[in-house]
Amino acid sequence: MVGTANNSEEGQLAQTIEMFEVITQSQPQDYQSLEILKEAYAKLGREQDVLRTAKRIAQAYVAMGQLSSAILEYESILQRYPDDSDVLTALSELENKANSLGSQPLLGEAPPKVEHTSFTKKKSSRAASTDGDDGRQMMHKIFVDSKIINANAFDQCWMTPDFNATINKPVEPFIQVLADKGYNPLDKSLRLLSEKSRLGFLPLEKYDIDLELGRNYPAETCFRWFMLPFDKMSKSILVATCNPFNRQAATEIEEVSKARIIWYLAQPQDLTKCLKKVYR
Repeated sequence: MVGTANNSEEGQLAQTIEMFEVITQSQPQDYQSLEILKEAYAKLGREQDVLRTAKRIAQAYVAMGQLSSAILEYESILQRYPDDSDVLTALSELENKANSLGSQPLLGEAPPKVEHTSFTKKKSSRAASTDGDDGRQMMHKIFVDSKIINANAFDQCWMTPDFNATINKPVEPFIQVLADKGYNPLDKSLRLLSEKSRLGFLPLEKYDIDLELGRNYPAETCFRWFMLPFDKMSKSILVATCNPFNRQAATEIEEVSKARIIWYLAQPQDLTKCLKKVYR
């Protein structure tokens, strides 16, 4: 595989690799981050690292029970390395396992959780802006139904968006309000959301965000939903959030992006600093 990076891109790709190696070591099932890592290696022409990462992607799919995706990933490796013994062995074991599951076709298995990649689009964010799903129901289920906080605490901390108001600064996210009021520590909320959504956590303060990319998106949208597109990798836009279940926010950002969105959880204070830096 021939690398496609020019000299000006190599520094950013090196930082991307360093960051996403850390993320995927701590979150080995984060196949989206592994895909970004694989692409960065490919652009630098690091073929053996591409191969190693592709195997990790397949293993992540297996760990999540996504056998068809794992088989497809292994088969794509074999197209370039037909004699790779590790892949041949893994593929044989997967096919045997698939056959033992019965007559249900593997392609009928459930896809990975939708929250990790892209939310269902609505026809228009304008038309849906007052009745879109801002994640309240799912967040209530996670925090109240599991008895982490009571319903009264949830209602005190959840901020219903006012679409008639002018938004000129980031709206404090639910998990930050929870922490400020002493209902649930921030680190526990982030850990819980990561587990429930299968989103990776990204230390945004260590990331060299793409300021110009962020400015392509309306400040009011990013402030209201407390999110920020912070980098672009090939055809994917990376977006930081503190509410992985906000489908309305996803709809609005997708309408601007016209591209695949990959979501990451971030610390509220880091996201606030980045938002202010982008839109100052």
